[in-house]
Amino acid sequence: MTAEARIEALVKMMQAHPDDPRPRFGLALEYEKAERWEDAVRALRDYLERADDEGNAWGRLGAALRHLGRTDEAAEAYRRGIDAATRHGHPTMVGEFEDILDDF
Repeated sequence: MTAEARIEALVKMMQAHPDDPRPRFGLALEYEKAERWEDAVRALRDYLERADDEGNAWGRLGAALRHLGRTDEAAEAYRRGIDAATRHGHPTMVGEFEDILDDF
């Protein structure tokens, strides 16, 4: 299956299940693989509006925003990722995001 076919399938799943955040996350991953950073940002924000993320999506959002040169927004995404990872007991992720912020 091609990347475009996977994206199309995920869009259809998203439309069929508008309250389910999982297709949105899958769509964001496909956009990341294709380096479609604006689309990835949009899909991740859409996902994060619907899901209690444990930190991973916030980190991915930060990375996508950095690719676009939007460092202030990226830093905020990493900070929110630290908060989420702390809440969900993921100290390794917290440390990774803190290290990334230290390099800004």
